[in-house]
Amino acid sequence: MTTRHFIIATAGHVDHGKSALVKALTGTDPDRLPEEKARQISIELGFAELVLAASNGDKTHAGIVDVPGHEDFVRNMIAGVGSIDLALLVVAADDGWMPQTEEHLQILTYLAVQRAVIALTKSDLGRIDIVREDIRNKLRETVFARSPIVPTSVRTGEGIENLKSALASALANMAPQRDFGKPRLFIDRAFTLRGVGTVVTGTLTGGQLHRGQGVIVQPQNLGARIRSIQSHHVELDRAQPGMRTALNLADLTIDQIKRGDVITDSGLGASSTLIAQIEKSLRLRAKEPAARSFKNGSSVYFHHGTSRVAARVTLIEESWLTPGKKTIAHLKLASPVLAFVGDRFVIRDASEQYTIAGGVVLDSDGANFRDPAYRKLLSMRATAPDDVDLCVWSEIALRGFVRNKTLLRKSRFSADQAAAALLRLQSHNEIIVRDEIAAEDAFWQNLRNEAIHFIDHAHKRNPERAGLDLNDLRAALHNQPEDVFAALVSDLCATDFVRKGSAIARSSHRLELPARLRPVEMQIRESLSQKRFDPSPRRKIEANRDAHHVLRFLIESGKVIELSSDVVLLQENFEQMKSAVIDFISKNGPATVSELRQELKSSRRIMVPLLERLDRDGITRRVWDKRCLR
Repeated sequence: MTTRHFIIATAGHVDHGKSALVKALTGTDPDRLPEEKARQISIELGFAELVLAASNGDKTHAGIVDVPGHEDFVRNMIAGVGSIDLALLVVAADDGWMPQTEEHLQILTYLAVQRAVIALTKSDLGRIDIVREDIRNKLRETVFARSPIVPTSVRTGEGIENLKSALASALANMAPQRDFGKPRLFIDRAFTLRGVGTVVTGTLTGGQLHRGQGVIVQPQNLGARIRSIQSHHVELDRAQPGMRTALNLADLTIDQIKRGDVITDSGLGASSTLIAQIEKSLRLRAKEPAARSFKNGSSVYFHHGTSRVAARVTLIEESWLTPGKKTIAHLKLASPVLAFVGDRFVIRDASEQYTIAGGVVLDSDGANFRDPAYRKLLSMRATAPDDVDLCVWSEIALRGFVRNKTLLRKSRFSADQAAAALLRLQSHNEIIVRDEIAAEDAFWQNLRNEAIHFIDHAHKRNPERAGLDLNDLRAALHNQPEDVFAALVSDLCATDFVRKGSAIARSSHRLELPARLRPVEMQIRESLSQKRFDPSPRRKIEANRDAHHVLRFLIESGKVIELSSDVVLLQENFEQMKSAVIDFISKNGPATVSELRQELKSSRRIMVPLLERLDRDGITRRVWDKRCLR
């Protein structure tokens, strides 16, 4: 037997019987506050569980979030429907469709809720056919147009079992929430229990959390540990997506955490700058305050998950947003949120009286929103925010390159989905993947061509050099990130280039001195030959810039051996000294530096680095103060 987990949220006008209906379905009264009891309306979110059995013996476990219907508490309502699978839209037979019914429907639409069951409550009061017809008319041309409408009466018990069946049928045809390895628990309650400590509750989405796990509270970036997990008062080792989840958090006090915070398992940073597509509902009537044109630069409240944040909106493509229209916008938030690409949100006016718009996040770290090319890519992404190939391609095109391991980390796509999209895009020659980097083809070719230009220029300007120093190349390329530069060097070396120590060169490059420097080479050779086993210090040999270049050429071409920062020998002299050391030790046994110096008529300045070089080359071995042959 398997258990599938879902979240249902009520919606509808105040006093239409949402809480009573939840109690009839589950046996749990979701109104828990004294003020709610006294006023007989829901103010805060309430919670209950509903277990539905399938015909094959499997179980469907639904957490029900009961939301307030009063217009003063719409912000609490939005906090309850941010991560749901199914809406239970409640319309009373005596009142019919009312203003909050309409506003709640628009909120559900902005949040892209796709499925609903309609409970026609207070059916014992009559008017069922009239109200049912009105509901059908109101839902026409919405995603809920074909939703079942179930007459119910809490007072008589009529229709409650039918409603359970309708809910079971709707959920049976739905896939449970996906586990894409990025858990987020949007906190809707935080409190302290005596003897237990800090407890938070919320709806878990995107991934699993387990007991003993270390977690991060965003946006504060606070570390904590899960001491225990419950779902509807049942102890669990692990919570799954689609569960109402309570976490007992160690290392945190209640004043460090609040509704709107997010529990996650990684250090994904929150952002206070978002790029999104926003829209105003076509259902808004011209005379309604909520229908007023949305002006560029408006101050609003941004509702995401369970958070509510003041924001300023800059419309990128338009000066005004009217009902039925969509546009790309830049949102500057008063405090950061952990938003993913593809997340839905709701916008209310600064007075918090009206729901005026909604939208979808297109870039969770938006910055270059004034760039026309950037806006064009985001407009393409807005057409299909759930298309992983389009999102991966546009993310690479937006940045020029991305690191494979961090690709779309702040999105609703798993790492496996992103990796598969990379392979598809690469096979279609739409992107280039090198090492751990994925890049837009044009970006990579431009970077590659720039690098080749600098390498060729270095060969032309300094043919005596082994190649272009890698540090100089990276600086010339505007200090590209280390992993991008490493991938570029690897890519170049896979074709016509070769790495030589700390330099890179064309494979065909052959070292040669320019004609004007050949006299300098002769001078250096003469200087190193005058006292072949005890030449002048290097600083005297390369007394000027030309001598420095020539000596470096001779070292890189193997004609001069560099023993230390100040000791160099002609290659043939080095070989003669090596042979003399081997011959002396072979005949006389282990020898000191002094003995070898006297034999070769050299100096300690030369002999010490020479012997250290022979040690490194495996010719000799130092034992105390003597050298013996290996």
